[in-house]
Amino acid sequence: MHTVFRVVEMKQTVKNNRLWEVHLTITDDNDPQLSTLTNSIKEEVQGSSGWYRMGQLMLKVGHLDQADELYQELLKNASTDSERAHIYHQLGSLKDYQGKYPEAVKFYEKSLEIYRKTLPEDDASLANTYNNIAAAYHNMGEYLKALDFYQKARKIKEKSMSPDNPDLATSYNNIGAVYRNMGEYSKALEYYDKSLKILEISLPPAHPNLAASYNNIGSVYDDMGEYSKALEYYEKSLKIREISLPPTHP
Repeated sequence: MHTVFRVVEMKQTVKNNRLWEVHLTITDDNDPQLSTLTNSIKEEVQGSSGWYRMGQLMLKVGHLDQADELYQELLKNASTDSERAHIYHQLGSLKDYQGKYPEAVKFYEKSLEIYRKTLPEDDASLANTYNNIAAAYHNMGEYLKALDFYQKARKIKEKSMSPDNPDLATSYNNIGAVYRNMGEYSKALEYYDKSLKILEISLPPAHPNLAASYNNIGSVYDDMGEYSKALEYYEKSLKIREISLPPTHP
């Protein structure tokens, strides 16, 4: 790793308040916080080569134009369908970040088309692509299409994951959100409740994701005009947030 410094203190200079004095100390490979940060970056930024990892890192830090240029160049030089499928998927993610959802769908579907040449439609590795296509359609307000792809992702996860996997809870939550947007509140509650049951098993009782789940259910009851039930779930959500968040959190 290149040289990494830790910021110890920052203070304005006495003679010129437009200047700041920064005290730094050099770190080394034995620094536990640096090791934690490095391992976290390695987990988040993955790829088969340095160029793919660079593209992933650019997406993470928001350098979208540079990431686009890099992926377009990688696409020109891709020699296998596997490489092209991966690059199309990353370009889909890029367009998602930019809010260009129709373009995101096109790239995701190009990726999916290649993968389907060698994989069955319900292969576990396709769940993420189905989910991303669904999310793009959801953001576009095309709820029926979003629901179709979310359900495909759900079916794969139900076959390939344990029933208490938090990722499955996320899938149920996504479907619940679409049904809520469509005004189908009983269906929304059905899937939000499935998500909540998994989270109550798999997460500690004061986890922020549980608070979000209670809040989602409360919002549906609110939409239905069942205000006493809405209040019950809002209060559950609030109690967790009071425990898990600092008092000044917005």
